[in-house]
Amino acid sequence: MKIKQATFITSAASPSQFVRSEKPIIAVVGKSNVGKSSFINAVAGQNKLARTSDSPGRTKLINYFDFGAFILADLPGYGYAKVSKAEKEKWGRTMDAFFADKSNVDYVISLLDIRHEPTKDDVLMVNYLHLQAYSYFFVGTKADKISRMNLNVRKKEICKFLKVTEDKLIPFSSVTKSGKDEVFAKLEEIVFAVNEIKGVKS
Repeated sequence: MKIKQATFITSAASPSQFVRSEKPIIAVVGKSNVGKSSFINAVAGQNKLARTSDSPGRTKLINYFDFGAFILADLPGYGYAKVSKAEKEKWGRTMDAFFADKSNVDYVISLLDIRHEPTKDDVLMVNYLHLQAYSYFFVGTKADKISRMNLNVRKKEICKFLKVTEDKLIPFSSVTKSGKDEVFAKLEEIVFAVNEIKGVKS
């Protein structure tokens, strides 16, 4: 798959603002500061499509981007301790409303920091996706921060911890772009499968 151009569509704070499209809608989820914006920019081949920040918890809305063959929905990061309880509850309601309606999303990419064991919030998200019967795969971000030998070890450990097969997780670096080809191949597979189900020509 080649991304010729990716553009920002809109931000949504409530169900009435959620984007509907004949194109496959792929959601990106992950804890705060896991590197969602950097991942999106790397896939888009742009530096500033999604705003990056050293401060976790910056994304408070669902941000939609048009990648040509599919729509990408960037969801608020979870698990940031310094966010107020009221703000967390508001984000939680938005997330619940988003995933409650299957017409809002066709596939989910769950980002994990490959250097560390998945957090409790990561596990809750995985369990939620299982419960709601969503199709998903994992991207292990910040792969450039550990050695290649340790990378394989971490991949095995994380997959064992989450009780998934190793083909479910793609190690990725937004710095070196390692794993980008594998992510693109997976995106192409997803788009084809979703379009087949919807009866839309790719």
